[in-house]
Amino acid sequence: MPEQPYEPERAIAGTGMGGVMDLGASEAVTLEPAPGGAGAPGPVGRPRSLWSDAWHDLRRNPVFLVSALVILFLVVISLWPSAIASGDPLTCDLAKAREGAQPGHPFGYDGQGCDVYTRTVYGARASVTVGLCATLGVALLGSVLGGLAGYFGGLWDAVLSRITDVFFAIPVVLGGLVLLSVVTSTTVWPVIGFMVLLGWPQISRIARGSVITAKQHDYVQAARALGASDTRILLRHIAPNAVAPVIVVATIALGTYIALEATLSYLGVGLKPPSVSWGIDISAASPYIRNAPHALLWPSGALAITVLAFIMLGDAVRDALDPKLR
Repeated sequence: MPEQPYEPERAIAGTGMGGVMDLGASEAVTLEPAPGGAGAPGPVGRPRSLWSDAWHDLRRNPVFLVSALVILFLVVISLWPSAIASGDPLTCDLAKAREGAQPGHPFGYDGQGCDVYTRTVYGARASVTVGLCATLGVALLGSVLGGLAGYFGGLWDAVLSRITDVFFAIPVVLGGLVLLSVVTSTTVWPVIGFMVLLGWPQISRIARGSVITAKQHDYVQAARALGASDTRILLRHIAPNAVAPVIVVATIALGTYIALEATLSYLGVGLKPPSVSWGIDISAASPYIRNAPHALLWPSGALAITVLAFIMLGDAVRDALDPKLR
């Protein structure tokens, strides 16, 4: 029987699920229907990418929606704390020290007579700034070093692996006590620099493994056979397909960095007065936990909610970007 010629019109069949399927392709691809229905003019549609599928799942995930709303609120009050707190976090009245809630001061006063509500609101700025900047620095540095090691391999990979082993052997809190104890700055930048210094090895290993897996795919081999440069292969073919695990780990680690900043500030080596931080307020309120528990409860609760929100966001992003969990 003679072989039938390939006819594109006959190779397209309905899937019965609102889309169409290309039966002539080596791998079936479900296409999105065109906007406006089947009779609408224009192309039938295009296959959804990993990122569009992930966004489609995230919009329907209540965990993502709740955590995103909490984080959005934290970002807003970090940028404009005076929108919901009209007082000055550095203005204190010792005559009102450790007093409870009063009209206009719903969280009461701490041991120095400072308004706990105002300091709790303004404390979000330091935590969010440290978390976002540290995560961005860790993700960029770790991704670049790990990606290059995974792609080129050889001596570069061996040296970077040994360096990461050394950094993994350093306890984070102990390293902070040693390195930050000699810093006299009251800004957030020494704390951010310390977190980037000790945090990049984790992202580096994730990026290295993702790049090693991605560079073995057929499309990378085809690009190399066609004469594409290493820079083009890394930026156009490998990076978009290896960045998902890095985003997931970095999002979850963001909450960890916020908790680490509070821990270092509580120990007296992180942010220092007159900076306003939840860790500083928790440390100052600890001796008065029996007489004024409210001074410890509110900054501790704000810290716990913030860390939980970022961890929940990271879990939702992981579920959306990992095809094995679908």
